[in-house]
Order: sequence, then C-alpha cells, then structure tokens
Amino acid sequence: MELTTVWFLVIAGLWIGYFVLEGFDFGVGILLRVLGRDEPERRAVITTIGPVWDGNEVWLIVAGAMTFAAFPEWYATLFSGFYLPLFAVLVSLILRGVALEYRGKRDDLPWRSRMDTLITVGSLVPALLWGITFANLVRGLPIDASHEFVGSLGTLLNPFALLGGVAFTALFVAHGAIFLALKTTGELRERANRMAAATGLAAAVLVVGFLVWAHGMQGDTGSVVVAGFAAVALVAALVANRVGREGWAFAGTAAAIAFGVASLFLAMFPDVMPSTLDPAWSLTVTNASSSAYTLKVLTVIAAIFTPLVMLYQGWTYWVFRQRVAVS
Repeated sequence: MELTTVWFLVIAGLWIGYFVLEGFDFGVGILLRVLGRDEPERRAVITTIGPVWDGNEVWLIVAGAMTFAAFPEWYATLFSGFYLPLFAVLVSLILRGVALEYRGKRDDLPWRSRMDTLITVGSLVPALLWGITFANLVRGLPIDASHEFVGSLGTLLNPFALLGGVAFTALFVAHGAIFLALKTTGELRERANRMAAATGLAAAVLVVGFLVWAHGMQGDTGSVVVAGFAAVALVAALVANRVGREGWAFAGTAAAIAFGVASLFLAMFPDVMPSTLDPAWSLTVTNASSSAYTLKVLTVIAAIFTPLVMLYQGWTYWVFRQRVAVS
C-alpha cells in the first residue's frame, strides 16, 4: 500500500475518532438545557463530560495538523474554501471551552445560565457546520485548474449539505443522550433514555436519507456496504437503548458514526476534494500529498506517539467511568 493511501486512511481514522468522541460532547451540550431542568441537574450533565471534553478535541487538532503535513494542497484548499464555516467552528469551540471552564467559577445563577447558553450554542454550531462541510466534500466543490475554490458561501449551503448538517446534528444529539443515560442515575437517566429513543429515531431517518443520497452521487459497492453497517449499528443502538442496555446502545451509536464517516471517505477516495467543474481538476491523494520523504518521517512519528496518546486517553475514560449522581 502506498504511503499516500496510508495517510488518507490515517486522517480518515482521526476524523472518525474525533466525531465518535466529540460527537457525544456536542450532544450533551445541546441537551444541557433540555435534560437539565435545574441547577443540580445541569451541573451533573456537565460533570459527565468535564474530565474528557478537552481530550476529545485533541483529535481535531491532530487531524488538522496531519492534513497540513501529509496533504498540504488539501489543507490549503479546504481552509480557504471553508474559511467562514471553519472560523465559526473555531469561535464556537473557544466559547464553549471557556464556558465549560468558567461556569463554576461564580456561585451566581444568572452567570451560570449565560455559560449554559454558550455551551449549547458552542455545541450546536460545530455539529451543524461539520455536517455541512463533509457533505460538500462528498458532493464536490467548484475547484479550478489551479486547485483553488471558486465558489461562494452560498455554494456551500446547498440542500444536500444542509441535510448533512441536520443529520450530523441529530446523530450527535442521540449519541449524547445515550451517553447521558449511561453516565447518570435516577430520573435524569430515565429522561435521557427517553430522549435517546426519540432523537435516535429521528437521527436514523435523517442519516439513512443522507447516506442514500450521498452514495447515489459518489460511491461504490464497498462504501455502500460500509454505509449499510452504519444503518444497522444505529438500529441496534435504538433496540439496546429500549431495553435499558446503555453500554451497548452507546457502542451502537459510536459504530454508526464510525461506519458512516468511513463510508464518506471511501466514497471520495482517491479524491480528497472532487471538482464539480472538471474531474481532472480534483484534488487526489496523489496530487495533494507531500513528498515521499515527508510521509515516511510522519509515519515513524505517528507509529511512536499515536499508541501512547490512545493509551492515555483510554486510561482517562477508565478512571472517570463511574456514573454521576445529581446532588
């Protein structure tokens, strides 16, 4: 296997890890005011992600850095074409992080209410915009012969991309609701379980519709099969949630996200940014990559440090595995 293909798979894996882990963070943040009906409940909701949310965002940083190092042309076109959406994602994540850190610094309900609003908005906006971004990557973009994006913001807000944004958001909300059912006790757990059932059904309809549309435009037998795995995993998660098996339900929504995102990357390959103007102008794993020497050095670095980071993050989840009670 060529190193360009290896690094395409590595970057796909980093994005999958980010969406699986940060996805439930986003879902919890969006549901903060919905499930948390008073201050003790909202504090419990935030406590479920308190030890892990910042570690989850590391996956985004690494995905961006590795894209820059391994596929600089992809990175340049992506961040220039999606400048405004990605800037909005960055601002939202900053405000969300500040709110999570500073919410408990003042024993003042209006202050905490304002922080809760920032957490909700800072979770909703990235979830929606990541869906729009990845939908556009699959659909293709107006890229010219110089590999420059020549569209506008309106180009990105097409019906398919908007469906992708809503589908991503709904799936993250269901993922977050199941995580809350897994991590809380008592009435809050029961409420989260009911919310997971309702949002999971909506997510299933939206995600299946989005994947069918996506693979109708781009994709082959392999990507369609993987997308089918995503649909099966999501249905299995809803069944597990219905019988109160939150651990299996969470594994199901995590698998649905993983298979769904993987199917989108497979649908694009070997392109990384298809051109709607001329297929010959598309960015591919070949014409967007760094030199062979750079990829070799990156491979050695990744082989050394990636297992260490994953072990550390896994240890963090193990330490904070207990349920959170409302107090």
